[in-house]
Amino acid sequence: MGRYLAARTAAILGTLLIISLFVFVVMHAIPGGPFDEDKMPLPPASKANILRSYGLDRPLSEQYVLFVWNVAHLNFGVSYQSPGESVVHVLGRVWPVTMHLGGMALAIALAGGLWLGVTAALRQNTAVDYLTSGVAVFGLVVPHFVLGSLLILLFSTMLGWLPAGGWDAPRQWILPTLTYCLAPLGLVARYTRVSVLEVLGADHVRTARAKGLATRRVVLRHVLRNALVPLLTVIGPLFPDLLTGSIFVEGIFRVPGLGRYFVTSVYDRDYPMIMGLALLAALLVSVMYLVSDLLYLLADPRIRYT
Repeated sequence: MGRYLAARTAAILGTLLIISLFVFVVMHAIPGGPFDEDKMPLPPASKANILRSYGLDRPLSEQYVLFVWNVAHLNFGVSYQSPGESVVHVLGRVWPVTMHLGGMALAIALAGGLWLGVTAALRQNTAVDYLTSGVAVFGLVVPHFVLGSLLILLFSTMLGWLPAGGWDAPRQWILPTLTYCLAPLGLVARYTRVSVLEVLGADHVRTARAKGLATRRVVLRHVLRNALVPLLTVIGPLFPDLLTGSIFVEGIFRVPGLGRYFVTSVYDRDYPMIMGLALLAALLVSVMYLVSDLLYLLADPRIRYT
């Protein structure tokens, strides 16, 4: 296991290095820069001093090597949008908001998706199955910006029950959380239904039912654990996906989180911020895939990593 973890850690570091190089090349290949005339009219001498202070006057290869060296020391540089504020400080200020929103959406998606999937599987080809499957498909096919607009129109404009945006009070968290959680809820529900139906036809489940065990006990002890293995492959990527923010959800509901900040970073060519956000997302995805692989050991003791 130790050698396996060491190999996976080395693979994660290699992946981060490749992604950083790709993002760096694409970022500088796009026309325009953070201190162009259309964004910040400056005298040539002043512009040269700014470029020198940020190291943008050096060759690109030297800039990249310096960036990798600084990242190895947990230094992502200073954000161009907030002079004097480091990228790490900006992330520490806006990422908790995104994690709050994503955590609530993730909890609802996992709990609701598992419940809907198990319910649909136990009542296959009934009205309950069709209703829960319809809710899951609706969540999967309706985009965030459409669902968010519909919820604002219904609950804010027509009924006046909830505010249309903001993040200062718990009432303002409801609509963005519902908008954000419906797609992963539908995904978890669909995969749960398929996995549970497959396990329900297994020999050990039929034996447990033949012994007269209660349905609840059969589901909890014999069905869910075996159905969890394929579900981990789906649930794992949901964590980084929801915890890194949504451009549409945070933009529609004016949530001051990471996803909304990424848009302004791209528009303003905030190179340190773009690199920091890209590496953060890549690190979360890589780590969650590793955690998912390790959770397989708990779900199925027959699995071994060598």
